Amino acid sequence: MVLANKWVLDKTTLPLFFLFVQLVIAVILLFVAHLFGLLRLPARLDLGVIRGLAPLVAINVLGLTFNNYTLKYVDASFYQVARGMVLPLTVGISFIALHARPSLRVLIACGIVTAGFLVGVLLDRTYSTSPDAPPTHYSYLGIFFGLLSSCTTALHAVVIKRSLDIVHGSALELAWYSNLLSALALIPLVVVAGEGPGVIELLSGNAAAVGVDVGFSALKTFVWGSLITGVIGFLICMAGFLSIKVTSPITHMISSAVRGVLQSLLSIWFFQDIITAGRATGIGLILLGSIYYTWVRNLESQPKAEPARATYEQVPMKDIEEGEPRRDD
Repeated sequence: MVLANKWVLDKTTLPLFFLFVQLVIAVILLFVAHLFGLLRLPARLDLGVIRGLAPLVAINVLGLTFNNYTLKYVDASFYQVARGMVLPLTVGISFIALHARPSLRVLIACGIVTAGFLVGVLLDRTYSTSPDAPPTHYSYLGIFFGLLSSCTTALHAVVIKRSLDIVHGSALELAWYSNLLSALALIPLVVVAGEGPGVIELLSGNAAAVGVDVGFSALKTFVWGSLITGVIGFLICMAGFLSIKVTSPITHMISSAVRGVLQSLLSIWFFQDIITAGRATGIGLILLGSIYYTWVRNLESQPKAEPARATYEQVPMKDIEEGEPRRDD
């Protein structure tokens, strides 16, 4: 998903419209699955549910927007370093909002991940190493958006847990409302961000909005990229909602973080990114802290062993005094 998004974002000046198309594809897939009886969606939109899900939709739109802008302004291999503070922020927000007090080992894991973020940012001053790298201030923008993305991702995990109660625990219904309302909320943002003229140029076949690959028109590049990322995003979204329903918010987020770190390593092959010592150390520490956290959470989730019960059976004093063995009924 990260690699496919990066491929399109490297060639488009329409990140918000690209996100809007991805969400529309997810909504269409949900509706088609409903028509074929693969899943069941609500017959009508409930205004009370819409009001209750407003915080989730706002965080979802902001988070996805920050994700795209982060990926646009840094290398794919640096993406997870830029978003490396997801775990510490999620632990902190879970403590504040859900009163989930972290153990010392969890705090150590957060410290390792934070160290990875700092090492990656401070020791790697070339956040974009591709031949057509953007100006340096764009790279700083990428880190800034990465921090914002980490905050919204952490909030998203906590808010989803509470939002499930509004839809009576239905992950499918939550995915339906979340994608539909987020797509609608993005329409005015596309206009405000000034992407309207670019969208018109793209749909009219002008190559200014999207760069042209060999054998691909501007529109075809955008459409194929949107279809691939939209379908994959839909599947990840469904898996994410189901994961949140049966696991803790932090466990869900760490599984996403580990997957993202491994995906970023594949960018060396796809985008010929240069992995500097600072970048490699940062990614390694983030992965190490994430693995350690998973191990700690696995240990803490296991039930404590109960004290062993005595294997003998107490004999009444009356039987002892009479010298008679006790007979079972």
